[in-house]
Order: sequence, then C-alpha cells, then structure tokens
Amino acid sequence: MWNQFFLLEEYTGMDHQYVGKLHSDGDRGDGSIRYVLTGDGAGSLFVIDENSGDIHATKRLDREEKAYYTLRAKAVNRITNTSLEGESEFIIKIHDINDNEPKFTKDPYFTEVPEMSPLGTVVTQVTATDADDPTYGNSARVVYSILQGQPYFSVEPNTGVIKTALPNMDRETKENYVVVIQAKDMAGQMGGLSGTTTVSITLSDVNDNPPRFPKSLYEFKAPESTEPGSTVAVLRATDADIGRNAEMNYRITSSDGPSMFDISTNRSTQDGVITLRKSLDFERKRSYTLRIQVENSNPDPRFLRYAATTDGATVKLIVEDVDEPPVFDRVGYVMEVKEDVAVGTIIGSVSATDPDSSRSPVRYSIDRRTDMDRVLNVHPGNGSVFMLRTLDREDIAWHNVSVIATEFNNPRLMSRVPVYVRVLDVNDNAPTFATYYETFVCENAKANQRIQTVSAADADEPIGGHRFFFSLAHEASVKANFTVRDNKDNTAGILTRRNSYSRLQRSNYLVPVVISDSDFPMQSSTNTLTVHVCTCDREGNMQLCNQEALVLTAGLSTGALMAIIFCVLILLTYLNASLSQPTIVH
Repeated sequence: MWNQFFLLEEYTGMDHQYVGKLHSDGDRGDGSIRYVLTGDGAGSLFVIDENSGDIHATKRLDREEKAYYTLRAKAVNRITNTSLEGESEFIIKIHDINDNEPKFTKDPYFTEVPEMSPLGTVVTQVTATDADDPTYGNSARVVYSILQGQPYFSVEPNTGVIKTALPNMDRETKENYVVVIQAKDMAGQMGGLSGTTTVSITLSDVNDNPPRFPKSLYEFKAPESTEPGSTVAVLRATDADIGRNAEMNYRITSSDGPSMFDISTNRSTQDGVITLRKSLDFERKRSYTLRIQVENSNPDPRFLRYAATTDGATVKLIVEDVDEPPVFDRVGYVMEVKEDVAVGTIIGSVSATDPDSSRSPVRYSIDRRTDMDRVLNVHPGNGSVFMLRTLDREDIAWHNVSVIATEFNNPRLMSRVPVYVRVLDVNDNAPTFATYYETFVCENAKANQRIQTVSAADADEPIGGHRFFFSLAHEASVKANFTVRDNKDNTAGILTRRNSYSRLQRSNYLVPVVISDSDFPMQSSTNTLTVHVCTCDREGNMQLCNQEALVLTAGLSTGALMAIIFCVLILLTYLNASLSQPTIVH
C-alpha cells in the first residue's frame, strides 16, 4: 500500500533526485513486467525506470510554485501489454525548505500619532508575509523587531504593532521619526531569513503650548490727526503649536484711556490689531498705556494645569503733535437781527482758537461764495459779525453764510463754521386788499344791502397774528353812497346807503376803503373798490350793465379784456398780410 511520496524542494544535486520505487507483487524479476507512469509532470518532471520502478525528479522543484503532484502508476505484461493489477494513484508532496524571506505589505509606511501621548500608545501595525509553508516547521513563522527608532518606539514581536516607548514626546522638540522594522522567519532563530520596512512617523500637534509675547513692552506712535477706526498698533504673539491650536484671542485688560481703543485678532496672521475708537488730542493727552492679554482660542483641558494659559504685555502709544487748524467754540451759530437794523450794526460774534501749543492768532473772514450780495461782514481780529447792507425780511428771511478762521502764522490751516442769521420782522408793510375787488349794485337796491365782502393781506408776520381794521375813507364819508362794516374777523362788508341808483345818471362808483393793522408802528393803506350800477330783476339778478361791467361780472378784468383785443388785432394783421401775397400759377 503506497499513496504518497515526499520530495525536498530546491534540490541542488548533480544527479536526478530520487523520489521512490514502485513494485508489484506479480513482478518475479524476470523482466516480464513493465512499469508505466502517468499524471502531473509524468515524462517531464518525473520519470520512472520501467524495469525497476524507480522514480526520479528531473528538475529542481519549488513548493511555492506547486506544492504537490498527483500521478498514476500501473504494472503491465511486457509481451501482452495487459495490466497485472488495477491502476494506482499516488501523490508526490514537495517538502518545504526555508527559501523565502518575509515581505512587508507596504514599504514605506506613513503614519502619525498625537504628541504628548502616554507610554504604550498604539501608533500603527505592520504586516509581513512569508511564502513558505506555515504548516511545516518554522519557515513561515515571522517575528518582528525594531532596528531603528529606539528609544522612542517599540514593536510587539508577534503582531507587528508599533507603540510609543517614551511618554509625552513633544512635537515642538522633534516632529518626524524614521523607524526601521525587521520581520524574520524561523521564529527569529539564527539562520532565518528576514525583510525590513521603513515607517515614517509624524507627531501630530496638540494644543499644549500657550501663546507668548516676544517682548513685555511695546511702543508705538500715532499722529493726533489719526481718524477713529484706524489701526494704531499691531502685536504678534507666538505659539509653538500650529493650525487651529495656534489660534489666539487678544483683549485689553486695562487702559488709562477708557473706551479709546479696541483690539481684534487678524485671523489670517493671528496678529492683535489695536484700533482707535475716539479722536486723539496731543494737547489734552500725549500718551496712553494699555495692558494686553493673549490666550488660546481653543484650549485643551488636558494641558491647562501644566503651564500658564495666557500671557500679557504692556503697550505704550505716544501721540504725535500735528499742526491743526483753528477750532470754533461751536459747531454753528444762530444770530437774530431786526430787519430795520442800521448798516454797520454788530449782530453777534464767532470765536475760534488754535488748539496747538503755539496758540497762533486767528484771522476771520466771510466766505463770499456764501454771501454773494455782501450783506454781512466779520471783523478779522475779534470775530464780530456786522451788517453791510439793509435787510428786508419779506425779501429774504434767513441769511446763511460761512465764516472762515485762518491761522495767522500758517494761512493754509483754516476751518469753517456756518452762521445762520434770522431776520426778525418789523411792522413796515401796510395791509392791502387780499385781491383785486370789483362788484356791481342793482338800480333797485335797498339801503343797508351788502354787495361785497373784502379781506386783507399783510407781508409782515406779527407774533400774535394779524388783526385788521376796515373803515370808509374820511374824505368819502360826506354824502357817501356806500358804507364799510368791519366784521372784526379780518373781513369787512360793503353796504349800500340809499334805496336806489340810476345807471343813466352814474354808471360806476369808486369806494375808498382804509385798512389798518394792529402792530406798532401802525400801518394803513387806502384801497379802492369799483362798483358798477346795473339793471336787475325783482330777485336782484343782473340784467343790463354797460359793456365793461358785463365783462367784469363774467370774471374778466379790464386788463384781461385789453389783452384779448390786442391779440385779435395782431391775428387780423397777420391774416391780411397773408392774403395780400401774390399767387404764383405754374
């Protein structure tokens, strides 16, 4: 009974390697039996001596290429070629030898581990494979060891797991490490084959460092003309960490100029930017001292107890003097003057001073672009504003000008201030009819009949409002045909004084009405009301008047009628000229 032979791989002898011998019980040794071999590699890799049944391998075999071969053998009668017994199958199994070194699945490996990790933190795992037979001996049993990288890292022999061998390794001290790992078969024994790989390990950053100012005192300068909102200083704290762990916040913890400054973080550069909130004034305060604190934006609670988490620095800001224009004591002036004030009268004054320590004298002038009519002027030395022309409130109620203050020692430095002059009313206008009045009276009118109501207007504006008085002119009160009744509401009624009027005897009357105001000094004027005599029916409806009265009652005045007649005459003249042109016949 045989079904398996064994053969060593990688045979290096000069002769063919002997595998084994086949023998049949029917073989009497007289040469009548012939042995035949078929199957995997028969006749090429394996040959059999047909007389003796000896099997040899003709070539060197590699187990990693093929681990076993299946063949069939039989014994036949050399003369009749018949089988003496049934065909038998057997296997030639290739015995492994340690001819393959372990090989890593990667070369190199790249990995990272957080800095400050505790001892024994797993970094990564390396894996090596061995093509030898793991079931036969130790040829494929791999053991890992570290050739380079101590004392920082270690490797577990059986698993290839790499761990930290030192606690609290600091990225800021050393960031990158190169570790060489060896994998050796034969369980690491002498004579085993080995392979190596490189593992590049990077310590990743954690927020274990607070920001620090390089200096404890900073000094900056800013001119007093710096606009609010401008940057006056930039601080840069350093942080050994990187990325998000190096982000920081600044704040002002104390200042001798409350609410004068702000500080913010430039997120691109992590600089602390100090900006101005209020205007600087060299003459009022020449320097400021601020205390600035910086801290991590994203602190890691694990490291708060190891070191201070904030840092501070002092900032001194020196204000530089700038030659400034004069400053008025007000942002604007409002002056009041009566409209009847005399030319040359002083109505007010402006005042400006040089804010600089030199205290240069100031010269005043009017910006004539704001006073084209030269109504006002200002004394160049003391700033007194006085009149150059008479005023009329009813013409212009406000005069708005700009006064210029110029430094005597530096005329290029100037400032302006608006001056608003309000003209106060004086009762210098007499009241008049509110509009042009013209009316008619019926021939059959009765005495004391109202034929018109009139009202008045006055360009003045008294403080208490208007109160007008109406009366018939004294010269017309003798044999008067009409009378004036004051309604005491700034209107008056025109009334008849007799029972009838004759259009044939007199076609119209002129009624003089005196209107007076109630202010001081009192002003009055005489206004004329034209009354036309017309024929009316019994209900008082007008039936017949002269032509002028008809037009007027239709709503057209004498002036309007004359304008219409003039336009008609021009039109007739133009038509006549057109008709007189010769006609050309082609």
